[in-house]
Amino acid sequence: MKSTRNLIRIVFLMLFLYVPLVTVYAQKQRITGKVTDATTGVPLEGITVRVKQGNAGTLTGKDGTFSIEAKTDDVLELSAIGFRQLSVPINGRTQVDIQLTSTVSELTQVVLVGTRSGGRAKIETPVPVDVISLSQAAYPTAKMDLTALLNVSAPSFNYNKQSGSDGADQIDLATLRGLGPDQTLVLVNGKRRHQTAFVAVYGTRGRGNSGTDLNAIPEAAIDRVEILRDGASAQYGSDAIAGVINIILKKDVNHLYVNAGYAGYYDHKYNTYFGKELNQYKNNGAIDGNAVSVGLNYGVSLGKHGGFLNFSGNFLKQGKTFRQVLDTNLAHPDALPINVVRRSYGDASKTTGGGMLNLELPFADGRTTFYAFGGYNHKFSDAYAYTRHFNGNNPSSSGHPDRFPTDANGNLIYYSDIMYPVTSPGGLPNDTVFDPHIQNKIDDWSAAAGIKGEFGNGWTWDLSNALGRNNFHFYGDKTFNASMGANTPTHFDDGGFSFLQNTANLTVGKDIAGVAAGLHLALGAEYRYENYKIYAGEEASYRNYDPTFFKATGAQGFPGYRPSDEVDANRSNVAGFVDAELDVTSKWLIGAAVRAENYSDFGFTSNYKFATRYKVTPNFNIRGSVSTGFRAPSLQQINFSSQYTNVQGGLITEVKIAPNTNSITRAAGIPDLKQEKSVNASLGFTWKPLSALSVTVDGYLVKVKDRIVLSGQFSASDTTLSEELYNTLNSLHIDNAQFFANAVNTTNTGIDVVIDYNKRWANQRFRALLAANFQHMKIDKINVPERLNDSYLHRKSFFSDREERFVLASAPPVKIGLNLDYGINKFGVSAHVTYFGKVELYGYGWSGDLAGTGINPVVGLDSDPDKLVPELFKYKGKAVTDLAVNYKITKQLNWFVGADNIFNVHPSLGVVNGARLSAYDSESGGAWDAVQMGFNGIRLFTRFVLTL
Repeated sequence: MKSTRNLIRIVFLMLFLYVPLVTVYAQKQRITGKVTDATTGVPLEGITVRVKQGNAGTLTGKDGTFSIEAKTDDVLELSAIGFRQLSVPINGRTQVDIQLTSTVSELTQVVLVGTRSGGRAKIETPVPVDVISLSQAAYPTAKMDLTALLNVSAPSFNYNKQSGSDGADQIDLATLRGLGPDQTLVLVNGKRRHQTAFVAVYGTRGRGNSGTDLNAIPEAAIDRVEILRDGASAQYGSDAIAGVINIILKKDVNHLYVNAGYAGYYDHKYNTYFGKELNQYKNNGAIDGNAVSVGLNYGVSLGKHGGFLNFSGNFLKQGKTFRQVLDTNLAHPDALPINVVRRSYGDASKTTGGGMLNLELPFADGRTTFYAFGGYNHKFSDAYAYTRHFNGNNPSSSGHPDRFPTDANGNLIYYSDIMYPVTSPGGLPNDTVFDPHIQNKIDDWSAAAGIKGEFGNGWTWDLSNALGRNNFHFYGDKTFNASMGANTPTHFDDGGFSFLQNTANLTVGKDIAGVAAGLHLALGAEYRYENYKIYAGEEASYRNYDPTFFKATGAQGFPGYRPSDEVDANRSNVAGFVDAELDVTSKWLIGAAVRAENYSDFGFTSNYKFATRYKVTPNFNIRGSVSTGFRAPSLQQINFSSQYTNVQGGLITEVKIAPNTNSITRAAGIPDLKQEKSVNASLGFTWKPLSALSVTVDGYLVKVKDRIVLSGQFSASDTTLSEELYNTLNSLHIDNAQFFANAVNTTNTGIDVVIDYNKRWANQRFRALLAANFQHMKIDKINVPERLNDSYLHRKSFFSDREERFVLASAPPVKIGLNLDYGINKFGVSAHVTYFGKVELYGYGWSGDLAGTGINPVVGLDSDPDKLVPELFKYKGKAVTDLAVNYKITKQLNWFVGADNIFNVHPSLGVVNGARLSAYDSESGGAWDAVQMGFNGIRLFTRFVLTL
């Protein structure tokens, strides 16, 4: 093991740096250096620096620097309350820069997001910030991606794992405080991270929004995540309406880190493996969703002044899951009929891998540092779409021979590797079905570089450029273009889209000691360029070759993008800001920020923020803020165009999502998209009654005007539409059309509570962390365009009752997480309980005059089909318990084993009591909608963590 470690060090030193040997003389000389926090990089003031073989000693200054005389072969000893003591050999150097590791509670960590004054202790900030250590959050769990980890670690962070939602199966879009995924700004090392090219359009929360793919950043590269839960448009950019997520990369050197794990779901209740006798569903074994992951991290020192190069890599391969209600005897209370909508329902499979670099290289003057970071991630996924039936022998299904390849006489051309038979009820002949596959190849890369330093009398400066690109490519597999008959391929290139963002930024700052108790002033400017493209798939993926149009158009499951969808759009943005923090007294802090931005396509905007914190006692602070926000429509929202297959109320249709400039959009009277505007306010307190206990409570209110969402669908068969819209839809052979629009105004109110107790004594350690969010969202107004405001049907088609529920479900009323961790010597145990509150969603509605539209959706009772009841799915609040134990086999090797959701808790069934024959009318087509707790059941795992 030792020889392997040495070999690794030698290889990387040869690759990245040649360090010349320096002759060391045992004589006294002046030693200078800088002491910083190993986690945050913040300079540390008041650190004791002593020479081991002499009596000389000194303290670091406000900027973390020190100067002391010592022999060239001596050792420096550093100590301070809250940091691990450290001995550092001088080894002939005259410049010794040192990083100290904090030993204090996570809640008292120094945080960088939300302040430009160099960092503040978490409980001293004027706005709430969560700090999640990846090493603490990731090890005792089966969760293998960043989004899932944050979902159970941060109080108002929410996401719902999607199934059968096209690209949303592979991009886990998350939200803060119930707002849209694209209303949260993501930073890496304090620099803007690009968003994904993907737009959520089907089967998902955040419909009509883009967001950032957090899972494209290797977990092994991340030291911690800071989540600013407050509007920050004036500080970081107009799109930070909900808050900011800042991902801090590791800076460690000379340590090899390996994290290797396995996880698999064992759901004895709903896994289709345990219902094979039904002859209705596919399965993947008693334990499915099998996943293996490997993460690597290593760093090397660069130069003589504390430089480093840290690099990381991650690989994850995860299989599909298959879930259905297996009890079909409707005399039982939890039984459901056979799911003919989606016979292969569950999580998609995926394979993902990538790497990340993080580099800092201080110059010899000690006042200037070059830095760079970036990486690449590739993801391949495979998901099942909705099931196609040839005959429709099951009364709940409908036959669609127009979706199958047939010969000239209409006889089925059977593909044994794609189609399969299913048993029909009542002795009817078996039906033939197939489940199209939707595949994605996603490439994500980023590169940032900059120089930071000091000049003049205490001024700091930071000049950087960050470039990122996301490419999202769709493929159809094990599917057909039925209009091609026997000549149909079974694999299609469906085209895709890409998004590129480049951000150049300059910030200068200064601590001004002569103003009150201290003033920090920061000024900056930013230039951002964005480009969005849609590129068409192969002709067979989207064309209809049947002159009668009886056969369905394009590849089943996901018709390709057409040449008419193609776009190449760009824009730029110029911004300037002023950010100040004033310590009025030693107790009272106020902060203010002003940011002005000018978009090349949306003009000028300015945003403001005021925040304050008052120290009532040394252990009790009151804090609050008020701010404004402005988010211009994304290029994705303005330009996205697609025609896809939708299953709605059991009916398969072709839907056109028309971009803002399309003739369909103009015919519908949809106005040009405009900016979203917001007002944020928060008020709370932090309390530290004991050295080991911290309490934070923060209430908030967020009002957003003109939120951009995806409208409902307008049918080409609706003769009450305006003549222009009706004729346009039918001339293009479009069944339904929908649009992006500034459709709703919302108000979110809520409260976040975080209580952290962290205690160590002798050889034992204990931590209890409670993180809770209580919130409520209200839709204040629906902004119906004038041309569609002519009837109840058209107003509700624009934004239906069902769509309203989806927006509200983005802000679940309650989420409470309790994490308990205990350790003694080499043994540890962790128990995490997460309570997910009640969520209510509408179905499409099987019955009534407006069946399948989501407008006042109703279904008939099983006992009396003529008696109609609202199709409201009530997902009750439930708690999920994770349990893990770990044992330190050696000083370098730690073993974890356990299970997430050990009690195999599932969401309530997405069905109306007494109307189970109308099941599977949810957005997902399965027994459950996508809700936070997930539906896969127990997940077993084991993990080995090696640190050398």
